[in-house]
Amino acid sequence: MGDLDIAYPGGQHFFGYMGIAIAMIFSNLGSAIGISKAGIGISSMGVLKPEKIVRGIIPVVMAGILGIYGLVVAVLLIQKIPTDNTYTFYRGFSHLSAGICCGLCAMAAGFTIGIVGDASVRALGQTDKFFVGMLLMLIFAEAIALFGLIVALMMLG
Repeated sequence: MGDLDIAYPGGQHFFGYMGIAIAMIFSNLGSAIGISKAGIGISSMGVLKPEKIVRGIIPVVMAGILGIYGLVVAVLLIQKIPTDNTYTFYRGFSHLSAGICCGLCAMAAGFTIGIVGDASVRALGQTDKFFVGMLLMLIFAEAIALFGLIVALMMLG
């Protein structure tokens, strides 16, 4: 144990639990932003072409997955935090970093999915030829959150 461990007994748990909170809060914030922005595009497109709403719902589904990434990291983090004094500041900071990594990457992906989803769903309303392009852009936007999830899982160790 270092001097910091003695000065603040139990303080290292704060950082671990902050990692859990940050992963949940920011990943769900990104999910909500993505769903709301893409939903606006679907509503706009649905007025003119209601038969294309089912195809246009893909950005909303992809944005909804972002919240699941935060949930996965939060559940794995909470299992890694012991209640005794074996939890070190190093592990607490590592778990905080994992939560930040997952949460902020999911939030960035949520913004991207929302903006791309809005524009591409409106374009899909004009022509069906845009469907593959929309899917590719959304897949790459989702990859941003997936990268954050993978790095967060590596930091859980």
